[in-house]
Amino acid sequence: MKKVSVVALREDRKRLLEHIQDSALMQVTKVDKHRKGYTSVDVSSQMQVFERNVTLCENALKILDEYSREKKGLLSSFEGRKEVDPDEIGVIASNSGEIIEICRTINDLNKNIADNSAEQVRINTSLSQLEVWQNLDIPINTADTKSTAVFIGTLPAEYTDSQLSQIIAEENPKLEFEFEIQYSGNNLTCFVLFTPISQKKMAEDVLRNLGYSRPLTPTSHTPSVKAERLRNKSKQLLKDSEESIEIIKSLAERREEIKVTQDYFRIRADKYNVINELEHTKHVFVIHGYVPEEDFEKLKKLCERVSTCYIEAEDAEDDAPVKLKNNRFAAPAQNILTMYAAPAHSDIDPTPLLAFFFYFFFGMMFSDAGYGMLMVVAIGIVLKVFKPDKEMRSNLKLFQYCGVSTFFWGLIFGSIFGDAPAALYNHFTGSNLTMAQILPWPTLDPQKDALTLMVISIAFGLVHILVGMGCKFYICFKQKDYAGAFFDTGLWMMMLVGFAVLAVGIATTPLMLYIGAGIAIACAVGLVLTQGRNKKGVGKVVGGLASLYDVTSYISDLLSYSRLLALGLTTGVMAQVFNMLATMFGTGIVGSIFMVIILIVGHAINIGLNALGSYVHTMRLQYVEMFSKFYEGGGEEFEPFSLKSKYIKIKEEK
Repeated sequence: MKKVSVVALREDRKRLLEHIQDSALMQVTKVDKHRKGYTSVDVSSQMQVFERNVTLCENALKILDEYSREKKGLLSSFEGRKEVDPDEIGVIASNSGEIIEICRTINDLNKNIADNSAEQVRINTSLSQLEVWQNLDIPINTADTKSTAVFIGTLPAEYTDSQLSQIIAEENPKLEFEFEIQYSGNNLTCFVLFTPISQKKMAEDVLRNLGYSRPLTPTSHTPSVKAERLRNKSKQLLKDSEESIEIIKSLAERREEIKVTQDYFRIRADKYNVINELEHTKHVFVIHGYVPEEDFEKLKKLCERVSTCYIEAEDAEDDAPVKLKNNRFAAPAQNILTMYAAPAHSDIDPTPLLAFFFYFFFGMMFSDAGYGMLMVVAIGIVLKVFKPDKEMRSNLKLFQYCGVSTFFWGLIFGSIFGDAPAALYNHFTGSNLTMAQILPWPTLDPQKDALTLMVISIAFGLVHILVGMGCKFYICFKQKDYAGAFFDTGLWMMMLVGFAVLAVGIATTPLMLYIGAGIAIACAVGLVLTQGRNKKGVGKVVGGLASLYDVTSYISDLLSYSRLLALGLTTGVMAQVFNMLATMFGTGIVGSIFMVIILIVGHAINIGLNALGSYVHTMRLQYVEMFSKFYEGGGEEFEPFSLKSKYIKIKEEK
């Protein structure tokens, strides 16, 4: 990785930044403190406009999806972004004003619909409150006359005419009144009460003691008239909302234009964000950043072709970002690595090793030739037909390689959609053949040869762990930490090899047993003598002895690889169960229909469950068992200044 500074004429800034963004060769970095004579340019106001337009387009697309969902196929998620010719960007820019106005219209219409909906709720609430007053033939907010005080309201209890008359009289026998109950029920009484104006204060005191309250919806019209007006308004709001929805649906045909416009403003926002990070003088500007060493000459030629410029370059320091570079076989596994952590400069890139063991272990866990062939063929068709983007293509290639491994492991285990060939042959012929009899090569049956496969799984685990420790040995040796390489890693590697030889000796000859025991004992002595080397006095011996406890950790790690057998066994057994269920309904037409349905649904379930399980457990073996032996991570992944668009990609110039 090289650290570069590009000095160019300020008048060429727009053109040069566009070409660098299009090439995706350079990661631009911000200068914490400007050098003397250099300043920054504040383009935050323009950025806010672009980001606001991006948000406006995004909201408009969400609204269109709500009222007029885009029709997509089941496999549409695999489709790549739409390719746009560089010359079309100018057309998109010229039409952006119109499209933004359309987005504003969509957002305003949606806001109008939301406002109408909120008003509908208020109207419905008012109608429910007016319902108990429908028989009232005077307005609810009827005022007092010169001679009569008017009280229209509610009491928090149910009263009949006689009960209400009695309770008011009991409160104040001197009060003269007339009343009419409009509604009584549900612990509520709605009434109208008249009293001489001279006794208004007396009536207020009585009603207050009874819990009197005025209606929440006072109106200068009678309740029936008010309710009718509210219902008419509700109908008008509903009609208005329906019209707004129809207009939104009619604008759905502009969806693609909105998408490309959103990407256009997203690209511009990214570019202006970079401008904020540049150093400027009156006549020149400076771009600081990182470029992979192999791309430096490309960047230099691009800059010199676009602008009059000067480029400074130096070797990057340890805090520089890391760009992974792997061949076609290993590259799909880079996403698995970066999910864990990008490598630091002190690390090695373990992607090739990760890729090999990931494919290998996934296939051993999924272990069905039929499933593997389906994965390879289906992914191949998707790659050919849909031409997905780089990241999606990489993920699909990962599973395609896993499919190849699954196919070969399936042949080893004698599993082709479980025992489907044998089960179907026996179903229609009445024979009693097994997969071992059908296949012309020797196979390992996970059910019958479980112990053998357990030993094989742990042996593969030992190789996996030793490879991880070998990486640690190499890193220590590269850093000239020879003591760490030989004593902390080498001795443990030899001890594990000694244990392996010892185990082989138990099953074969005493000579191998003695050789393995001798290697293990010698390494144990070496560990006791060296692991406390950084301590003083008795601590040297205690530290050395305590280090032997780590052998339990290695044993635990090795036992983790038994999941290779467990997952492989699960896949095969589930497939056989579905095959057995499918052949339980006879050979007639109905039985054949049920057989086809059960086979398709059952194997689809088996693929979904066990492919996911194989993926997760394979990652666990990489992250926990191998990476823990050598990999530190913590590096910063190289993120070039590029066209981070969601819907379009610029066609590359040939």
